Formats: sequence, structure tokens, C-alpha cells
Amino acid sequence: MTTSKNIDVLIIGAGPSGCVAAAHLHNQGLSIKVVEKNNFPRFVIGESLLPRCMDHFEEVGLLDCLKAQNFEVKSGARFLKNGVVCDFDFSKKHTPGWDWTWQVPRADFDVTLTNELQKKGVNIEFEQEVVAVDFAEDGSSKTTIKDSEGNLSIIEAKYIIDSSGFGRVLPRLLDLDKPSALPKHSSIFTHVKETKRPKGVEGTIITFDVVTDDVWLWVIPFSNGVTSIGFVGPTEFLEKYTGSPSEKITKMMELSTYYQERFEGEAHLFPPVEIKNYSKSVKQLYGKGFTLTGNSAEFLDPVFSSGVTFATESALLSAKLITKELNGEPVDWEVEYTDYIKEGVHVFSTYVKEWYTGNLQKIFFHRPENPEIKKQICAVLAGYVWDKSNPFVKNHNRLVKTVATVIDMETKNS
Repeated sequence: MTTSKNIDVLIIGAGPSGCVAAAHLHNQGLSIKVVEKNNFPRFVIGESLLPRCMDHFEEVGLLDCLKAQNFEVKSGARFLKNGVVCDFDFSKKHTPGWDWTWQVPRADFDVTLTNELQKKGVNIEFEQEVVAVDFAEDGSSKTTIKDSEGNLSIIEAKYIIDSSGFGRVLPRLLDLDKPSALPKHSSIFTHVKETKRPKGVEGTIITFDVVTDDVWLWVIPFSNGVTSIGFVGPTEFLEKYTGSPSEKITKMMELSTYYQERFEGEAHLFPPVEIKNYSKSVKQLYGKGFTLTGNSAEFLDPVFSSGVTFATESALLSAKLITKELNGEPVDWEVEYTDYIKEGVHVFSTYVKEWYTGNLQKIFFHRPENPEIKKQICAVLAGYVWDKSNPFVKNHNRLVKTVATVIDMETKNS
């Protein structure tokens, strides 16, 4: 067993969260190492980004390499229900900021980031699995790594950033998991190479097709002609479907009067993947010598595509605070990290919960639309969930319910 020299920061996971953290720390001149369990490129879910995360890629110098890939531009999102269309245009939002982002095959997106970091001199090692971590009283750590051939090595570090996503390395090893407060939902998804994709916006826009009050279909077109399709709903609903994963998702597609014909007969590029009870939470977001970022900490729901944005937001903040601490500056992790991240998580959690209660759907699909309310909700859907000048951020706990109640009263009186 070999032991590496002491480095400043070990990053677990080479997805967008780990790459943003690595880029910032490398730019600050700190010694870092990234270990990734998989070999890249690899498939992973989380293919729809939000404008807010563009700030993060730009700040750490990773935006140009992504722009060069010509990923599908996402300038908004569309929601469908019972023939009613609700379009959100990110250029018409309450909060200033990016008006667009991308829809991406994550295998291509993530390998673009790691290739760029390696060009910059960042040490990234693939097929390296974290099997144990031992923390000293001062927060320094010895992490045991197993490579693809079963060989063990130890990495000594002053800090660990866990950006392992659904691998949830430190939550698993340190018993940090706790039940999510969100309802138990599951998903099934795959990719298809479209042969009947429409021209223009209809063939490129990300769409959430609400097929029942609590079951919906995502359709995410990529610029390479491939489209991601997936159903989300209560776990017990998805469990009603029997047969192979391909048979299940084909049968579910009959629920979508809008998309059934477009995807009928399209071959699945891989057997559909099922994730049960996907919402996750943790007892704490940091500890002595480590932080949790992105999905390794909290995962809410795919309905508003918040995953990558929270991953990069928490990664960049972690990296900044670790840099401060290693430079001898005081850091209040509870206030500067936990309180800040949970503030945004709580806002998005409200929108996820109220989506499934039906209150948010009432607002989306009520006609006529209220332009000001739509602008404020659009800013939330763009990821700007820390902007308290937005009433639908500041008063998120009660405002969605209040507006839905008003709509109910108007409907009853009409």
C-alpha cells in the first residue's frame, strides 16, 4: 500500500460539482487531487441545467470549453397539461442574470470539463474508489482508495470535498444520511435517437408533460439528435407497471397524448434505468475537515432541473470557504455554508412540494396568466433562489399556497 504526500484538498467525484471545486482551488494555487470511481465518458442523469450555474462555470474559467461543444441551448422550459401550454422564457424573469443555459448529454459534458482541467494541470484519477476515510482531530484525513485492479493506496489531505453525487461516499461512510422530507417518488428513463423530431423550437425545447396530477414525462432534446425521455411519479405508481424496463416505459408513453406518436417505435439506446425513492437528505452539510456538495448532500426532485445548479453552487462555495480557512481566515461554516445552501434548498423544496400538491400546477395552467407572477416564478426556475427581492423567493412558504387559493376562489365564482 502506497501513501501519497499530504495535499490541501481531496475531491471525491469528477462531475460538474467536483470540477467546479477543483477549478477554483487550482486557480488559487492549492494542491488538489480528484478521484473518480468511474471511467469517463460515462452515462449519468441530470441533463438539464439552469441559467444560475452558468455563473459558476464562468467564474472558474470553464465556460469557453463548454461553449465550444455546441450543446443544445436551453432558453426556457415548457409545461403541458390537458392541452394547456405554460412556457417560461428565461429572458423574462424577475432576477437579472443568465437568460440561457444548456441541455446536455452528461457523458459528453462531464468529459469536456475533466479534459479541460487536465489540460490545466489538475490531477484527476479515474477508476479510483474511496473505501474508507479516517479523520484526525484537526480535520486532516487519510483516505483509502482502491483502484480497478484492487490495489489500495492512501491519500493524506487537509480537507475533503465530497462531490460524489448519488455515490454519496461520505454520507455512507460517516452515517450522515437521513430520510428526505419529500414524498417518495421514482423515475424511469432512457435515450432515443429520434427519427421523427420536428423542426424548429418544437424539436429542441425541454418539455414537462403532466400526464396525471402527480405523474409527468420529461423530454430533453440534445443537439446530437438524441433525446432523453423519462417518467417520474409516486413510487407505487411506477411499480404497477410490469415487464422489462423497455416494456414499462413504452407502456407509460401511452399516457402522453402529445408525445406518444413522436416516440412510438423509437429504439432505446440503452435499457431504461429505474431509480426508486430518489430524494435524499443528510444530517449535516459539513464537518471537521470535510464538506458535502450537490447530490452527495441533498437531492430534491428532477421536476425543475435543480440538481446540477445546487451541485455547482455548493461546490464553488465550499472551495471558496476552504481557501479562506487554509489561508488562516476565520470561517463560520454553519452560517456561511449550511445556512446559505439550505436557504436555496428550502425555496426549491417548496416548489417541488407544491408541484405535487397541485398548487403550483394551478398557477402554471390558470388562464389568463399573471405576467408579474410568471416573471417571479421564472426567476426561481432559472435557479436564482437566493434573490430575496423576489416575493416568490422571500415568501415562498406561503405565497404559492396563497395564489393557488385565490385561483380556486376565482374558479368557484366564475
